[in-house]
Amino acid sequence: MALPPRIVVGLSGASGMPYALDLLRTLEGQAEVHLVVSQGAKRVLWEEMGLHPKDLEALARRVYRDTDLGAPIASGSFPTRGMVVVPCSATTLGKIAYGLADTLLTRAAYVHLKERRPLVLVPRETPLPLPTLKAMVQAAEAGAVVLPASPGFYHRPKEIGDLLGFITQRILDHLGLPVRRAPRWGEEALPDEE
Repeated sequence: MALPPRIVVGLSGASGMPYALDLLRTLEGQAEVHLVVSQGAKRVLWEEMGLHPKDLEALARRVYRDTDLGAPIASGSFPTRGMVVVPCSATTLGKIAYGLADTLLTRAAYVHLKERRPLVLVPRETPLPLPTLKAMVQAAEAGAVVLPASPGFYHRPKEIGDLLGFITQRILDHLGLPVRRAPRWGEEALPDEE
């Protein structure tokens, strides 16, 4: 029996925690999730969702402190399918883009870049000032996928979950995970949407 793919999920301090929660719930039973929650993310998680990091523990195989630079996910010898930072704050994006690995979240992202494993960064902030745009280009040039939390509407979303699922599906696709969360262009609706 094949082992489930190992995915690192990082939450940083930007608005957009419902995207993170949708991804974590979708990965449940589909992947071995290793979760790291930044200090800023803890505040936003409470403000947007009324949740504490402990509330997410059931959705991850292991949860790490962002200060634990000795955690397994800080090493390239710890194999993974890839990593997602969702939501990805402008500060976190800038640190990752320029290789500033001063926290576990940014160190794990750095490791994914150096090992040439998939790294998906999901910024949600808008509008985007020039420093953030430059950091996005730098991150893309370093090998990351910059996937803004900007859902499409061709699948005719009926509720917020449909918009969240659109972004989750794009993340899953970039990680090479064959999990279906939302219909793609030209595909039929999911069975429960009919």
